[in-house]
Amino acid sequence: METYGSLKEGEKGAWLSIVTYILLSLFKISMGYVTGSEALTADGVNNTTDIIVSVAVLIGLRISRKPPDTDHPYGHRRAETIASMVASFIMAAAGLQVVIQAGKSFLSGEHTAPNMAAAWVALGSSVVMYGVYMYNRNLAKRVNSQSLMAAAHDNRSDALVSIGAAVGIIGSRFGYPILDAAAAFAVGIVICKTAWDIFSEASHALTDGFDEKRLKEFRQTVKETPGVRRIKDIRARVHGSHVLLDVVVEVGRELSVEQSHEISDHIEKRMLDKHEIVNVHVHIEPYVEPETRKQR
Repeated sequence: METYGSLKEGEKGAWLSIVTYILLSLFKISMGYVTGSEALTADGVNNTTDIIVSVAVLIGLRISRKPPDTDHPYGHRRAETIASMVASFIMAAAGLQVVIQAGKSFLSGEHTAPNMAAAWVALGSSVVMYGVYMYNRNLAKRVNSQSLMAAAHDNRSDALVSIGAAVGIIGSRFGYPILDAAAAFAVGIVICKTAWDIFSEASHALTDGFDEKRLKEFRQTVKETPGVRRIKDIRARVHGSHVLLDVVVEVGRELSVEQSHEISDHIEKRMLDKHEIVNVHVHIEPYVEPETRKQR
């Protein structure tokens, strides 16, 4: 279960990504120019956009740590989502720039094979980024941070992008110099695709969209709670890394207020134990027979 202390701990992963991306982007871009590799330069540009994403995650985690107040009774956890959306726009702009530049180079017909050192830089960067991915993935699981987990997946995709850049560079050294420009173009496409994925997920959450499969799992858990006769309504929305669940259930008309309240408490406990959902609002209504319901 995520706490404000765990959000603070999650900042370690964001800082690790920021420092790593700064060093790798500077090294890749400079080596890309020295070795004449468009793929390595594009990979370095990709890492500069990742700096922005990591900074967005860091800012989002810090704002999310602010406790609820009169203006934000549910807290500030959606700051992570807003920061991710802003970062997606910046990533898309950088990705389009890489695609356009690589496309011009690809169509120009002037291609030279880069120095083999560029391939070693790309492969070394891939190893480093995979190590960062493993650290952030484990940390995200421990502190239950969806934004940090998203950053971890971005780390993994960067490791794969670097491998792709290395393949293009090596291919150009074996008599296919056009592969370097092709690899740069592919890196640009990956940047744009990542930006779109982040934007789609953020916009879906901000418009209170929710995964239907997960909602079915929640419905089944509530349905299996002893005393619940019927689920009249169930809704969920994402608030940062938390899920807010509202459910209306019908219980036996003969039950007392205390007995109905116990069923409500049982639902909340089951949702916490099985799905790690802290914020559950349960509304209890008397069960209505199907025949009576049709007459209404």
